[in-house]
Amino acid sequence: MFTSALSPCAVLLRKRCAPCSGRTPVLKGAAARRMLKRIPQGWRIVRGKQLVKEYRFRDFREGFEFVRRVGALAEKEFHHPDIFLAWGRVRLVIWTHAAGGLTENDFILAAKADRQIRKR
Repeated sequence: MFTSALSPCAVLLRKRCAPCSGRTPVLKGAAARRMLKRIPQGWRIVRGKQLVKEYRFRDFREGFEFVRRVGALAEKEFHHPDIFLAWGRVRLVIWTHAAGGLTENDFILAAKADRQIRKR
């Protein structure tokens, strides 16, 4: 019987963000770095508790369209990044405010946000 193993990123893409609280476990140190390897390149961990990535676009309109798609995704997942839009670039900052740091939800949203870039 043939079975295909899903890539670590594909596993995250199949998941949904779960409701969080102040009791939700935070991923720190090595655990956060292991999760970082599961999402597309370009993301970095900042101050040990945020995922950050900057995207480049040809113009404001393309960046704005990406922001619109990420916003729709955030509403669907009930997990909302900080979004910064400027001419030709968008920066996403993702972290779980309720937990005070990184959770699996952040990596799920990062993987799904990167998928939105392909819809240009």
